[in-house]
Amino acid sequence: MAAVGECSLPVPWKSVSLTHVEYPEGDFTGYLLAYMSLGPIFLIFGFVTLIVFKRELHTISFLGGLLLNEGVNWLIKNIIQEPRPCAEIHSSVNTHYGMPSSHSQFMWFFSIYSFLFLYLRMHQTNNARFLDLLWRHVLSLCLLTVAFLVSYSRVYLMYHTWSQVLYGGVVGSIMAVVWFVFTQEILTPLFPRIAAWNRQRKLGTKLQ
Repeated sequence: MAAVGECSLPVPWKSVSLTHVEYPEGDFTGYLLAYMSLGPIFLIFGFVTLIVFKRELHTISFLGGLLLNEGVNWLIKNIIQEPRPCAEIHSSVNTHYGMPSSHSQFMWFFSIYSFLFLYLRMHQTNNARFLDLLWRHVLSLCLLTVAFLVSYSRVYLMYHTWSQVLYGGVVGSIMAVVWFVFTQEILTPLFPRIAAWNRQRKLGTKLQ
């Protein structure tokens, strides 16, 4: 079992199939957490799929916020330039900077934004049914749990320190709140106009 904080282990490290995420060979917990740390990749693919098939403006805005969040992470990393805890183990990592953790920042942005969407965007009524409220609570708990597990996986697998994932989570959460407010107050009122313009453009194309 991998010991957090140690940079030398008696077992070799093995990559998850088709990725560069590594875990101690024979460590089942590390194996599960390695797959858990792929969460941001799965989410990006999910967003792209939704956008291609549904073309829903709020989904596009959500993805835009995630991409902006990644840009902010890259900027902070290159300003602080704090190294990863065990860079010699994970030589295949694209960047040696680890502050803040991009995985942690990504997942906490996704979780907090989704949490705000569930409770503030999806308006409740006084007659809201018990099951409707229950699934929101359960889904929110699942989102927060996944964000924590992905963050923990980065420490367990020695890609980051606790402070790096902590600050990643803080930055991601702040970015989520800011982007949610921006989307609600600035972008959402424009969505009907954008949708109407898109319909008119398509109609004009057909008439031609």
